[in-house]
Amino acid sequence: MTTLSIFDAHTPDVARTVTDDAAEIGRLLAGKGIRFERWPTQDLPVDAAPEQILEAYSSEIARLKAESGFQTADVVSLNPDNPQKAAFRQKFLDEHTHSEDEVRFFVRGKGIFYLHLDAQVFAVQCEKNDLISVPEGTMHWFDMGPEPEFTCIRLFTNPEGWVADFTGEDISGRLPRFEALEGAGL
Repeated sequence: MTTLSIFDAHTPDVARTVTDDAAEIGRLLAGKGIRFERWPTQDLPVDAAPEQILEAYSSEIARLKAESGFQTADVVSLNPDNPQKAAFRQKFLDEHTHSEDEVRFFVRGKGIFYLHLDAQVFAVQCEKNDLISVPEGTMHWFDMGPEPEFTCIRLFTNPEGWVADFTGEDISGRLPRFEALEGAGL
């Protein structure tokens, strides 16, 4: 279930707002300059190749490229049997920014984007059919959980792909992790 939990960055023990209403999530994120969309489901085999996935969503990808100047799109996938899963999880857990928008569309599975916006942290649990676009310069981190299972389409303006600038702040360690927020108790 797609959820949004909003925390006070100074007292992050309990979320002040929690919702699973997709329209409300879109409205609250749009108010902070975050793009959130739900794309129509495409029928794909469980083991679909990246080329099949990119073809199935080619019209949506073309629209985003035209609107926002993205140069490339690829597919990233991770499963619980990956021996590097702990290292991959750790790579994205510290607060960082990017010099370009970070765009992810969830083809399957889920993960939580934590967006540090002023004095609040918006924790967006994205699932299948969710698109989120984190604007360049936004402080954020991503938690895929201890048993990651997701496939995402990523779009880039930088041909080098994912490049992070870590802030050095410890805020990501003070917010509830994926295990505590999954489903947000709704």
